Amino acid sequence: MNKRHLIKITAALAAAAAFGSSAHAQTPIKFQLDWRFEGPAALFLQPAAKGYFKAAGLDVTIDSGNGSGGTVTRVASGSYDLGFADLAALMEFHANNPEAPNKPVAVMMVYNNTPAAVLALKKSGITKPADLNGKKLGAPVFDAGRKAYPIFQKANNLSNATWTSMDPPLRETMLVRGDIDAITGFSFTSLLNLEARGVKTEDVVIMPFADHGVKLYGNVIIASPKIIKENPAAVKAFLTAFAKGAKEVMANPAASIDTVKARDGIINVPLETRRLVLAIDSVVASPDARKEGFGQVNPGRLSLMASQVSDAYGTKTRIDPATIWNGSMLPSAAELNVLPPAKK
Repeated sequence: MNKRHLIKITAALAAAAAFGSSAHAQTPIKFQLDWRFEGPAALFLQPAAKGYFKAAGLDVTIDSGNGSGGTVTRVASGSYDLGFADLAALMEFHANNPEAPNKPVAVMMVYNNTPAAVLALKKSGITKPADLNGKKLGAPVFDAGRKAYPIFQKANNLSNATWTSMDPPLRETMLVRGDIDAITGFSFTSLLNLEARGVKTEDVVIMPFADHGVKLYGNVIIASPKIIKENPAAVKAFLTAFAKGAKEVMANPAASIDTVKARDGIINVPLETRRLVLAIDSVVASPDARKEGFGQVNPGRLSLMASQVSDAYGTKTRIDPATIWNGSMLPSAAELNVLPPAKK
């Protein structure tokens, strides 16, 4: 073998090795959920379990959360690259921290409607918003529904409410005991919590904000400014793989709940399956989501929400919707066509 031929072979082997290593290189992504590993987390755990993130060149770590506010803060700090959080919490962070160097941005809409609702027991005589006048309402101080209640109140011409604060585990317990007349909470969470305390479904009155004049968006996928600037392709790859997995979850929720059980072995599978179905029906594949398109936002509605949250939350500065949303990394229209057929 002559020297020139040997050099060619060596170069070819080196090139092949380099290609192989780059082809298998995985971009690490740290992702923070808004809450514990419950039914709706399947939307994110499915693409991870099926290898869709890995196939997209991503090494995704998914951690549970303890509230949207915490998720926004952790993505802002750089502890996480991406997260899942209430859009109102993201807006609040922007408006209350105008000088913050790293304000996360929403890159995909997931809960097209806020899951916030007012819930009461039928025996209280409360059946409609007007019945809340003069009543005692309860929720944790950081509850999304409580913080946005002034918007619900204005939309339904209600007088000021009297509020009782408590830790989250006590919210439904206090309602059942009669310590308060109504609560705010995520509809699909508080309903199941009430049932777990012996209340029958038919004995619960649910007034979703979305059905009573409040068109706030709910949870979005947020990204740090750093990853958007340095690797927008990775963000798009994540969103594309997520959409693929979410489509499977919505087509067959029961089949995907095992991905949640794999992360929390003590979950109640039937309960979390039901929670997932309720979330899909009420906020992910809602009529508004079908009208606007999964993953996307309506600019006019986004601007109205920014104004409403500024007022209701009493933020330090007004919220600029242009700084909140970046849809440039969304997958194609075909890849976003994930919603199941509408239920009749």
